Amino acid sequence: MQEVKNSQPIFSIVVPVHNEEETIQIFYDAVQSLKQSLPVTLHYHFVDDGSTDQTLAILRTLSNQDSNVHFLSFSRNFGKEAALYAGLQQADGDFVAVMDVDLQDPPELLPDMLSPVMAGEYDAVGTRRADRKGEARLRSWFSEQFYVWMNKISQTQLVDGARDYRVMTRQMVDAVLDLSENQRFSKGIFSWVGFKTKYLPFENRERVEGETSWSFWALTKYAIEGIVSFSTVPLTFITVVGFTSFCLSILSAIFIVCRALIDNHSVAGWPSMVTIILFIGGIQLLSLGVIGRYIAAIFLETKRRPIYVKKEEK
Repeated sequence: MQEVKNSQPIFSIVVPVHNEEETIQIFYDAVQSLKQSLPVTLHYHFVDDGSTDQTLAILRTLSNQDSNVHFLSFSRNFGKEAALYAGLQQADGDFVAVMDVDLQDPPELLPDMLSPVMAGEYDAVGTRRADRKGEARLRSWFSEQFYVWMNKISQTQLVDGARDYRVMTRQMVDAVLDLSENQRFSKGIFSWVGFKTKYLPFENRERVEGETSWSFWALTKYAIEGIVSFSTVPLTFITVVGFTSFCLSILSAIFIVCRALIDNHSVAGWPSMVTIILFIGGIQLLSLGVIGRYIAAIFLETKRRPIYVKKEEK
C-alpha cells in the first residue's frame, strides 16, 4: 500500500530588511520557537533592500542552513514599500504574513492571528499599537494627527496605530499584487482592497537590537505619499482657497474704487500692499506645490519603471 503523507498548508512570512545584521538571527529563532504551535509549514521570504552591512551574508548562511529560508536582494535601496511588494510576489504560501525583523511586531501573536484566517472567519488579521510608549512625544502626536486627518480626507479608512504586521489569505495577497502602482502606500492598499479584517492590539515595543532607519523626515515623506495616493482633497482645498482669494480681491477692488470716489486724498500705504502681495504669492506657491506633488506622482507612474531591480535570489 502506498504511504500517504499528511501535507500541511504553507505559511509564508515576508520580512523586509535593511542593514539588520544584528536582528535577523534573533528574529528567526523567535519565530522558530513557535513552530510547534503553528499547524503549518513555515517559509521565510527575506527581502534585502540594498543593505550595506553583513545582512546579505547572514541571509545566505541562514538559507544554506534551512531550505525553507529564501531571500531576495535588491541592486540598491528601493524602500520598504518596494521590499514588501517583492516579498509578496515571492511568497508561495496558502497564507502570508508581513513582519518587521526588529521584533517590534510580536511573533507570539502569530498563532492568534493565523487561527481565525485558517478557519475562514477572516480574510486577514492585522495588528495595531494600543499605545506609543517609548516614542518621542512630538513624533507620536504627528502620527496620531496623520491618522485623524487621513481618515477625514480619504474614502480609504485607516486604523489608528495599524502596523503592516498582518496575516492574509492567498486571495487577499493576489488582490494586493494586482495593484502594481509605483507610488505605493501599503497601509492604504491593504485597506482599499477590502476583505474582512480584524485587528489585534498590542503594547508598543522597542527594537530588540540596532537603530531604526526611519527618521522623522522619512516618515513625513511617507505620510505625504499616502495622502497623494489615496486622497484628492488637497486639490479641492486649494481650489476653494483660490476661489476665496479671487472673491476677496474683487471686494477689495470695489472698496478701493469707492474710497477713491468719496475721498480723493486717500493714499494707499505700502505696508498693506506688501502684505497683500505676499499673501497672494504665498497662496500661489502653496497651490503650485500641492499640484506639483500630484503631477510628480503622475510623472513617475507614466515612466512605468520597475518597482525594484533584483540582484540575487535564492
